[in-house]
Amino acid sequence: MRKHKLPMAILLICGFIALGFVNSSKERNLKVLPADISDERLDSLMQTYNKGLGVTCDFCHVHEIQNGDTIWNFASDDHPVKEEARRMIRLTIDINKTYFNYDPKMHPAYLNKVSCNSCHRGNAYPEE
Repeated sequence: MRKHKLPMAILLICGFIALGFVNSSKERNLKVLPADISDERLDSLMQTYNKGLGVTCDFCHVHEIQNGDTIWNFASDDHPVKEEARRMIRLTIDINKTYFNYDPKMHPAYLNKVSCNSCHRGNAYPEE
């Protein structure tokens, strides 16, 4: 029994090390959202933005061709709408922090009293 525990422990340690390399190779370019945001929370926020504006990821993010494959480059700032999106995220953060019960223990990007949907209502370019 003892003979099997050491190889299993080594295998588990190698697996965790490999996962660390895979996760750390994800390139991020977060200028407004918290740098330590989890992948799950980031995906959830992005889905909220998609629904609020009635758009898909390519509204702000670009595709690239690598080795003949089309891939997302989420870190790229090449799409001009991306900076406008950051400006709007800052706006909602400021409104939520200023006018609603702000908990300083929580990153203001997670506040959701006012969101994209509050004004956009599923339209990329809301009526004035």
